[in-house]
Amino acid sequence: MKHAFRRHDFAPSLRRHLLAAACALAAGLLAPSLSSCSTCGSSSSDFTLPEVTEDNFGAYLMVSFREQYHDIFFALSSDGYTFTDVNGNKPVLLGIDLAEQKGIRDPHIFRGPDGFYMAATDLHIYAQRQGLRATQWQRDAQKYGWGNNRSLVLMKSKDLINWTSTHFDVASAFPELGDISQAWAPETGYDPVEKKIFVYFTLGLEGGEVKQLYWAYTDKDFTQLVTVPKLIGFDPDLGTHSYIDGDLSYGNGKYHLFDYDSGIKHAESDHLLYGYKYVNDENCAKTGGAVEAPNVWRRIGTDKYVLMFDNYSFPNEMAFSETTDFREFTNLGRFNQGVMKTTNFTGAKHGAVIVLTKEEAKKFADYCGLEKY
Repeated sequence: MKHAFRRHDFAPSLRRHLLAAACALAAGLLAPSLSSCSTCGSSSSDFTLPEVTEDNFGAYLMVSFREQYHDIFFALSSDGYTFTDVNGNKPVLLGIDLAEQKGIRDPHIFRGPDGFYMAATDLHIYAQRQGLRATQWQRDAQKYGWGNNRSLVLMKSKDLINWTSTHFDVASAFPELGDISQAWAPETGYDPVEKKIFVYFTLGLEGGEVKQLYWAYTDKDFTQLVTVPKLIGFDPDLGTHSYIDGDLSYGNGKYHLFDYDSGIKHAESDHLLYGYKYVNDENCAKTGGAVEAPNVWRRIGTDKYVLMFDNYSFPNEMAFSETTDFREFTNLGRFNQGVMKTTNFTGAKHGAVIVLTKEEAKKFADYCGLEKY
C-alpha cells in the first residue's frame, strides 16, 4: 500500500487513512522472516539522494507522538529553537494504518543514501480502552511484562510525500532469539563500511526482565531485517544489566551512545556498533524528574550538540541539554520553559530531530501550507 499526505484533515472518529512525508538529514549521525508488508511500487535500489553539504542545511524537523494519540506528528523549525507543528497539532501518520497493534510509539526519522527512513514501535497501550483488542496487552502480562509487543514499523520514502510501510514481526522472524517480550524504540542508521542500512532497538528477553540494545541490517526496500539481531557491544560486557532507548550519534571524533538507565547515560566508542564504554554514571538530563528517550542532534554551522529527551514528569514535555565536548551538559529546560519553544503544540513525546536542506524544508512547508516556521 502506498501512503500520501492529506493536509489538515484528521478526525480520530473517522479512522481516516492519513500519512505525511518528511525528510531529514541527520547531521553528525552515521550514522528475514515474517512481516506484514504494505509496500508496493518499484524497487528503491536504483535511487540515490543528491549529496548535500553544511551550506545546504537550513531547517530542522522534529518527529514525535502524543500519549493520547498513538500516531506521528511533525514540526518544523528554521533556527532549531522554535518549532511549529506542520498540521495544526494534528497527527499526520496514523498508527491504525501502520501497525499490527493499530498504534505506534517512539518514532524516529533518518536520511540514508537511497531514501528517507522512519521506524517506530508497533505498540498501542490503550488498545483495549479504545476497542481495538479484547485484552490489555497483546500477550499475557504475567509472562511478557508491561507494554509487550513483537513488531516494529518500518517506513521509507523517495520523495518525502509518498511512503511505503511494513510492520515487521521480530519474534516470528527470529525464533533463535527466544520468546521475546518487547521490541521497542527502533532507530535507523547507516554503516559506512558495509554500505548498509541497519535498525537498532530495545529487545526485551526473559519476560522483559532484561532489556538491551540489538541491531540488524535491513533489506534495501526497508521491509524487513535480514540478519539476526545482535547486541550492540559494550566493553566490558554488561551481562544482564538492562538499558533501553538507545540513540547513536557521531561527534568530536567519537561515536556516542545515549540510553536510558535510571537517567540518560552516555557511552562512547571508536566504533559504530561495538566497543562502547560508559563515560561516567552521570545523568546527562539536567531538568530533574522522570526522563527517557534521548536523541542527539547538532546545531547547523556550530559545534553545539543538543541532547533532547522525553521529560515525562507531569506535565509531559520534551526537554533539552546542550554540549560541545560531550562531557559538560548545560540545562536548556523543557519546551516553553527556556530557550526552546513551540508555537502551536504541547505534550510531544519520544521524538527525534534531524536537519533539512533549505530546499527540502521549503518544499515540505509549502506542501503543508506552512508559511512561517
